[in-house]
Amino acid sequence: MSQANAKPVSSHVLDAAIAWQLCLDCGSGSAVEQAEFAKWYSASEEHARAWLQLGMLDQRFSTTSIPARNALLNARNGVQERVRKIGSGLASIALVCGVALFAGKNYLPIDYWMADQRTATGEQRQLRLADGTLLNLNTHSAIDVQFDDTTRRIILQEGEIMVETGHGDPRPFIVQTRDGSLRALGTRFMVKREDQGTRLSVLQSRVEAHPENSAERTLYSEGQQVLMHRDRLGQMLALSPGADAWTRGMLVLDNVRLADMISELNRYHRGHLGVEPEVADLRITGSFPLNNIELSLNALLPTLPVHIEQRTPWWVTVSAKPSAN
Repeated sequence: MSQANAKPVSSHVLDAAIAWQLCLDCGSGSAVEQAEFAKWYSASEEHARAWLQLGMLDQRFSTTSIPARNALLNARNGVQERVRKIGSGLASIALVCGVALFAGKNYLPIDYWMADQRTATGEQRQLRLADGTLLNLNTHSAIDVQFDDTTRRIILQEGEIMVETGHGDPRPFIVQTRDGSLRALGTRFMVKREDQGTRLSVLQSRVEAHPENSAERTLYSEGQQVLMHRDRLGQMLALSPGADAWTRGMLVLDNVRLADMISELNRYHRGHLGVEPEVADLRITGSFPLNNIELSLNALLPTLPVHIEQRTPWWVTVSAKPSAN
């Protein structure tokens, strides 16, 4: 191993590399897993270095890998609980003892991999449930479906969905996230997991929002959106035009910061997609295809003073247009 590759990596990055190895090795090597791993690997030089170092260590501890991989598949809840208790000692324990510990939701959400349905980065999927409900899963999204005699429940583990509820079923229809529950009242709506909470966008009829740690229950109507936190509901806002355009494979923007556009496109890009600070505050309006990120970026060139720098297929940066001199 070269001196550069031997540089130490942070414990949480090494933990994430361990979790990726366990998921890839004990899974089927599906396109979803491969695409998500490629995005993580290419996002940082430290990620690549951690993966190389883990490979060197794994040659020494390969005989302990089978119990670890079996545990990952069979003990989701136990894995998460042990991680909370053990913390930074995860990496060495996982390698030496063969214990399948998980790195934490900020790096590789175990519930995403164990979900009933999931999409990879850049993938969208439409599902018809047994009650007639139509679900659209956006990029890198995951759900569990829990229907019983009394309730129809969708647990959004990651990402974003659009729901068009089926009719004629008396059971309540609820979308559950870590932040609370959303009860549909014969409606069409979108739910998105964000870093700060869960965003509800109502496209038709009404939805009742109930934060996890609050007695508050509020109805939201067509054309309204709100960010739901675990302990409160945020300010009600008007729904922006084209909010559901992603279900048709498009991103619709009206006077939006370039940095915000790039951040949204990055959700659909298998790798790193960034923007330099000197052009981040430029404004953009238009419609852009989500299934062709290269085309969307090239559409910026005629109207904005920017340059698309592509170091590799996985690493793309939008920067200021070079001076003519």
